Amino acid sequence: MFQRLSDVDRRAFIDGVRTYAPTFTAMFSWGLVTGIAMSKSVLTVTQALGMSLLVYAGSSQLAVLPLLAAKLPTWTVLLTAAMVNTRFIVFSAGLAPHFSYLSMPRRLLLGYFNVDVLYLLFQTRDFGTGYRPGKEAFFWGMAVPSWIVWQISSIIGILLARFFPDNWGLSLAGTLALIPIMVSAIISRSTLVAVVIAAIVALASSSMPYRLSLPLAILAALLAGIISDIYVHNRSAKTLRCNRRREGAPQ
Repeated sequence: MFQRLSDVDRRAFIDGVRTYAPTFTAMFSWGLVTGIAMSKSVLTVTQALGMSLLVYAGSSQLAVLPLLAAKLPTWTVLLTAAMVNTRFIVFSAGLAPHFSYLSMPRRLLLGYFNVDVLYLLFQTRDFGTGYRPGKEAFFWGMAVPSWIVWQISSIIGILLARFFPDNWGLSLAGTLALIPIMVSAIISRSTLVAVVIAAIVALASSSMPYRLSLPLAILAALLAGIISDIYVHNRSAKTLRCNRRREGAPQ
């Protein structure tokens, strides 16, 4: 199947794999932690494997495990998962201009394979909107190995959970490995403002139930980023007008 791709798409796919390769350690760690957590929860091995393959969203998987253990109503579990995954609405909106020309089933497939770091790395490439040769292949070059690494590590965690002590701190290792990637995604003042505001809101609301701190932090980051963009735009426009007045003023 790889050989059927054009030369441009093959190069773009390989470029995507190379771009995403530095995240494999963090992905493996998080997948392992998630698999262990599912295995040590109320889920059976079959249920845990099914959740890993169908859900493919570590944060929401971890968020709903305590609710399943407490035997809370199904709507509570679904609402919590939806709240935790609110950020993917933002990611979908960011990818829509790039892949709007694709059919709906194909866009849904892209949405399933999209994850946080993949979206950040894709956006840093500054692709033009609409169809661009190699752009979709670059996305799949990141998405396919990401999914494979996640599923392998998650399944290892599910099947071999009893061999992993709870005090190994694998979740912390995964977080630390992701920090450099997130920092590299801060490419503008507006992005920095959004990150700082999101961190403050997440910390301030960390005690809220159902992981509500995450969607609140996302909404706060969006609002902060929009306000910052408007401020920068207005300031740039004002500076431009002032420069034009000076240039047109008599000497």
